[in-house]
Amino acid sequence: MQQNSYQKRFWLILFLFSLAFLLIRIAFLHQKLNSIFFFLFIPVNILILLYFLKFYSHRASLIRSQIERTEEETNVAGVEVKKASDYSSGLKFKIIRYDNLEKIIENLNRSLKLDTVIRVLSSAVYSLISNSSGTALLYLVDHQHQKLNLVHSIKDDSDLVILSKEGDIFDHWVLRHSSQLIIEDLKNDFRFDLDSARSGQTRPVFSLISSPLISHNSLLGVLRLESKQSGSFNQDDLRFLSLVSDLGAVALENSLLFQKTQDLAIHDDLTGLFTKHYFLGKLKDEAKRCMRLDQQLSLMMIDIDFFKQYNDKFGHTAGDIVLKKVGSLLKNSLGDYNSLLCRFGGEEFLVMLSGLGKQKAKEIAENLRKRVQVESIILRRQDTHVTVSIGVANMPIDTKDEDELVQKADKAMYDAKGQGRNKVCLI
Repeated sequence: MQQNSYQKRFWLILFLFSLAFLLIRIAFLHQKLNSIFFFLFIPVNILILLYFLKFYSHRASLIRSQIERTEEETNVAGVEVKKASDYSSGLKFKIIRYDNLEKIIENLNRSLKLDTVIRVLSSAVYSLISNSSGTALLYLVDHQHQKLNLVHSIKDDSDLVILSKEGDIFDHWVLRHSSQLIIEDLKNDFRFDLDSARSGQTRPVFSLISSPLISHNSLLGVLRLESKQSGSFNQDDLRFLSLVSDLGAVALENSLLFQKTQDLAIHDDLTGLFTKHYFLGKLKDEAKRCMRLDQQLSLMMIDIDFFKQYNDKFGHTAGDIVLKKVGSLLKNSLGDYNSLLCRFGGEEFLVMLSGLGKQKAKEIAENLRKRVQVESIILRRQDTHVTVSIGVANMPIDTKDEDELVQKADKAMYDAKGQGRNKVCLI
């Protein structure tokens, strides 16, 4: 519409200019009109020239405005294209990341061993979220002592030392709130005191994401990724970490239950010592090893004196307390030696001392007997004590057969009872 108006003006000016030129020609033909038309020609041409200048100046201004609008639209289109490209790249990255979930689930379900599950879980988030840079930490909750224990770590710096084996201020925050945590820049995060956060730490941490491992409302641990640089993680990273943590928590719970089942199969549920069946199997293997290496192996059979009378006087619950107490004393007293302990049955315990001679085993047994004798056991507000009789046998001095070694240690123990109890006897 505006273009047609400009065209009409142009043709009108061209017509006026042609008319003026025609009049001039007539004036030259009629000398009388020459002076009049000469004075008319100059201002008319000036007016026409000014009009043309104004007309083209306006046109140039319109063209510049159109160019500016075009450039602005081009810039906006470029920004939109970049956004679309970034979104497309991000979408492809997310697709690749989430496509790995199936593989993660397969790897987690491939084994019930706790160590395997821990390594698969840590490696998955470290490679897919951190791109194998920074540090990945996995803590498990020790419900007995109400603390975190670092069970696995992956680092891009082999010289880096993790001092916070029981977690730091960030891990305790996740543990206390049972909630996810993201810190994009520690210097600008006012939830945590910077000095407290870095106290006792030798490694620089500027950004991190962390997620609790929760299964059936039970907090099992904390999975954490950290970086030496700010802004290394975003909300998408935290969401993916949370999703993997949920899957990992189920696998961890299954592994912990499997491990507990295995422990119950080889450990006495009252004393925590090994069972008789497991002990005899290990004794057989160790006896072969000692014979092959020409080493000695000593065995101690331990029996609590007058245990039946103790039960009759204080009850079977008190008897269980005594058994647990004696079992704990055995573990604490023999922890410095290459020993294996089991509850052999009832009130009897069996101890294997690998690599120790007969006289050294007797010395250890004597110290153990004295320690049990002085140990106080409070039952029904009474300060009570128990004693033990111990028999010691040695391989290859007394026998070269592991089954006969058990029998000889048992015989030596009965010799100690026959000599008045609370004694140590050799076969």
